Amino acid sequence: MLTIYHVPRTRSIRVIWLCEELNLPYQVESISFAPEYRASPEWRKMNPVGKVPVLTDGDLTMFESGAMVQYILDRYADGRLQPVAGTPEHAIYLQWSWFAEATFARPLGEIVAHRRAFPKDQEKPDIVAEMQARSTVCLTAIDKVLADKEYITGEFSAADVMLGYTVMLTEMLAPADNCPNAMAYWERLKQRKACQIAIGYGL
Repeated sequence: MLTIYHVPRTRSIRVIWLCEELNLPYQVESISFAPEYRASPEWRKMNPVGKVPVLTDGDLTMFESGAMVQYILDRYADGRLQPVAGTPEHAIYLQWSWFAEATFARPLGEIVAHRRAFPKDQEKPDIVAEMQARSTVCLTAIDKVLADKEYITGEFSAADVMLGYTVMLTEMLAPADNCPNAMAYWERLKQRKACQIAIGYGL
């Protein structure tokens, strides 16, 4: 049984969403997001950097959401939601999946970290604005690709699960008015039942 250690609005949404899309059995363990718990030996044994999520599958424990998504696809999806490995289509699928976290989510994470470190009255607006601008560059790249596509690789895939979560963060932390295709894409993703379940889990 897949067990997903979850906190609402965190990257565990990706893993729940994927399991729902694939109709896979899983269970959710809701954990505290308090800094004290995430710094505890108990949690650091699960995730050595104290973040969320964690996935367990029997004796296997994982703590990186993108790797969890790929593991579940490779082990349980029977070829669904990703192109055939080694093809150009799979290369583009991987590109957008990794872009979602390695490039796009990075400035958004910096905004969260900055606001966590500084009280609201001590926030540095220039720093936040710079990170928001970097996020908008990424959203603009997506917007151009989606000008003639419903989903990032054409058909719905797990790359949309990866990317959809990051667009959700963008809507919360760095909204942009000049990317209509990207925001219409997010509206389409939000209509998917699996997405709705994942976002609403634990709220």
